[in-house]
Amino acid sequence: MAFEVIPALDLAAGRLAVVTADGPAPATAYDGDPVAAASAAIAAGARWLHVVDTDLAFGGRPDNLRVIASIAEMDVRVQTSGGVRTGEQVRAMLEAGARRVVLGSGALADEADALRTIETLSGSIVVGIEVDEGRIRSRGAVPVDLPLAETLGWLVAGGAPGFLVTAVDRVGRLGGPDVGVVKRVVRSGRPVIAAGGVAGLDDLRAIRHAGAVGAVVGRAALEGGLDLARAMTALR
Repeated sequence: MAFEVIPALDLAAGRLAVVTADGPAPATAYDGDPVAAASAAIAAGARWLHVVDTDLAFGGRPDNLRVIASIAEMDVRVQTSGGVRTGEQVRAMLEAGARRVVLGSGALADEADALRTIETLSGSIVVGIEVDEGRIRSRGAVPVDLPLAETLGWLVAGGAPGFLVTAVDRVGRLGGPDVGVVKRVVRSGRPVIAAGGVAGLDDLRAIRHAGAVGAVVGRAALEGGLDLARAMTALR
């Protein structure tokens, strides 16, 4: 299986954003145009894009479906996220053109409901695992604080098809990935995509060596610190 380097685009009110400690803020890259950013990533060789609806994540409003639809019409597969908690929200993103939706960590507060969503939509989702200090702690509007191993256990038993594991304390900081956390989730036996801390090619190689099938790259790709085309060529 080819290792996928997946550029991330955060959206707020239809424009590119960066997520700060105080919430989403306007991004200056590509003059804030998410379609231009998507085009550049595709030109560099991206086969997937990770598109985050921060309005849904932090405000509970799916305000970026139109932009998601515009990106999904391009020659790329779209993975969407943004605090997605319900089957209805998953279906709305799929109808907008997403190929895969990340069921957010906030959804895991209700085990029975999360398992129903997984059972119904397992072919179209991965489960988001936001890890902070060894526990699952969501960053969106619905906070959770769950044990990592136990939660992975019931998710795997319930048929979770794969995981997007995010090292919360490393997001946007370019300080390197949390390889230990990646390895812990890989041991679940499900495909794992890793996010948080990627700054360069060596970080991507470390994630691949840890057993992940892909990595989401945010700030390093958007601000030009990582040569996407070179990274994709090297890791395929």
